[in-house]
Order: sequence, then structure tokens, then C-alpha cells
Amino acid sequence: MIPIARPQMGAEEKELVWSALESGALAQGPRVHELEERFADFVGAPHAIATSSGTTALHLALLGYGITAGDEVISVPFTFIASANSILYTGARPVFVDIEPSSFNIDVAQIEAAITPRTRAILPVHLYGNPAAMPAIMDIADRHGLAVVEDAAQAHGASIDGRQAGTWGAGCFSFYPTKNMTTGEGGMITTADDAYAERVRLLREHGMKVRYHHDIVGFNFRMTDIHASIGLAQLPKLPAYNARRTEIARRYDTHLRGVITPSVRPGVRHVFHQYTIRVRARDAFAQRLRERGVGTGIYYPIPVHRQKPFIELGYGDLRFPVTDRLTDEVLSIPVHPSLSDDEVATVIGAVNEAADELGRIEADAVVPA
Repeated sequence: MIPIARPQMGAEEKELVWSALESGALAQGPRVHELEERFADFVGAPHAIATSSGTTALHLALLGYGITAGDEVISVPFTFIASANSILYTGARPVFVDIEPSSFNIDVAQIEAAITPRTRAILPVHLYGNPAAMPAIMDIADRHGLAVVEDAAQAHGASIDGRQAGTWGAGCFSFYPTKNMTTGEGGMITTADDAYAERVRLLREHGMKVRYHHDIVGFNFRMTDIHASIGLAQLPKLPAYNARRTEIARRYDTHLRGVITPSVRPGVRHVFHQYTIRVRARDAFAQRLRERGVGTGIYYPIPVHRQKPFIELGYGDLRFPVTDRLTDEVLSIPVHPSLSDDEVATVIGAVNEAADELGRIEADAVVPA
């Protein structure tokens, strides 16, 4: 079976982890600081603050802007639930708007209608590694005095006209094992705001600047040096990993038929954390691929507003036509950098055969909101 993901760990990761274990400095220490500096340089941001996960990065990023009970944060229902949960953690309320069928990202044309006197921030998601329309989002945020928290959990190295994801607002990255780079588990916040970075650092470590002197109520959202050691080995490999993902995606773009392939706007660098197609009879389609030895993933089978916790919060009756349709159509196929050329050819053949058997899907199949 060709898996949907295949995390790559080599001698470099093992050597650096062993070095950290031998050093005795296991909690947040010099390797975390080094990873922060290197990741900030990679993204092009003055500050990077390591966290224990992408979820805690989102939570801290919102708290850093003072988001609290009674506030509203605009985001999307077509995402991993952590994007919305992080808003709930602060006591604020998520306000959802629909997505674009072409990019899978927030529909900028619907944002302003969702703004109320309680709105404090916009949380766009760069889904699958494809950056949202950040110039337009920043223009709306600037006109309305709103903070912007980028959910860049899947967008390490993605960019718009050369400007990287994570440098528009406060960027939040995940280093979960299946991401474009990993630390085993971990996250990172990037920002150009000195004062904001200081607040987030305080919140991350029990409100301490000086050990055992606590200025505010904070959290233990630290990354360990063991995890950072994996990241220090992974980060130099990230450009090659992303290049291989892009190479595979181009082959898919060229050779797949009968399915809707991802759309990339001019000037955008998509890093293909997932290569997500839209298909007819999605569950049957996935079964056809399994029978041909190709693993798949569905990201995500249930939109956030229809998850049990959000139904209990009163979101269940909301309707988002594009999200609701794409939830039934999306299917991710292997695009990870360890795929061989022969495996890529196998995936292409399997997808095309399944599309021939189950029928084509047309690009205009989504009913506009």
C-alpha cells in the first residue's frame, strides 16, 4: 500500500536527538532557541516562538492579541477543528464564513459581512499548504482594526509573491509528524511585533521572565530540546522536501483526468502538504484506490460546525454551501517527498481508472453560496 504520509527520519535526526539526551538539557533550552532563530530566518520574520503543538501556537497567538470572552474571531468551518477550538479556548466565539471552491480557503468576499462590533480578529487557514488571499485579508483587517492570526499549520514555505506564510499576521505552524517538516510534535509562532512576541513568550512559560518570578498567569506550552533537535535536522531538508512535493503535484496536474485538481493562483507558492482532488462518489473512489494499493485521506469528512461540540454550541443549523459540498467530494492522494517515480505513476493510473469507472466530476459542480 502506498501510504498517504511517510515521515522521513534519518541519521541527522537520530544524532541530534542523542546529543540532546546526552547533554542533560531536555526541556526548553539551547536547541529550542536555535530552532526559533533558524525558523525565523527561514520564514523571514524577526521573531519565532516555539510551542508544544500547532494547537497551542494558535491558542497563544490569540491570547497574545488579548482575545477573550465576548469577542468574535472570523474563520472557516472547512479546517481541522483546532483552528476553531483555539478560539473557544480564549472564551471568544468563532464566526464562520464559507470557502472558495477553487482554493479551499476563506472566501474573502464574505468576510466583511461577518464583521460585528465584537469582531477582534480574522483567522485564515492556509489549507493543504495553499496560502489564503492574504493581501486582501490584510486590507480588510487594517480597515477594521482587526488582528490577523494565520493558521499556517500546513504551509511551511508557502508564499505569495515571495512573501512567506506566517509573515502577514501572527503565523502559527505545526510540526506534527505528517507535516512538511516535523519535530515529532510541536509548533511555532512567527511575528514582526516585538511587544507581541514578548507577551507570547510570557504566556508560553507560566508568565516568567526571571525563573520563579511570575508576571502574569501563563501556561506550560514549551517545546522540549528533544523535539527541537528533530526540527533542527528537518529544517535544512524542508526546501528539498517542498520541491519534491511540487514536482509530484505537477505530474498529477498534467496526467490526472476525470477529477478536479488543485488550483493555484498566479504568484502563489503552494507547498502541497496535501494534494487534494475532488471526485465523484468519494467513498467508492477511495475504495477503488485502496484496491489498487493507493492510500488516501479525507481532510475533512465533517466540517467544524457539524462536529458534536459545535452542534451543542448552536452551530449545527448553519449552512455553508461550498463547505458542505466539498466535504463530500475531497480526497487527498499521496504527495509526500519519499514517493518514488514508480509510486507516482501507480497513483496516477489508479486515479484515472477509478474516474473512468465512477464517472467524471465537473469543475462547476459546486453551487455558489
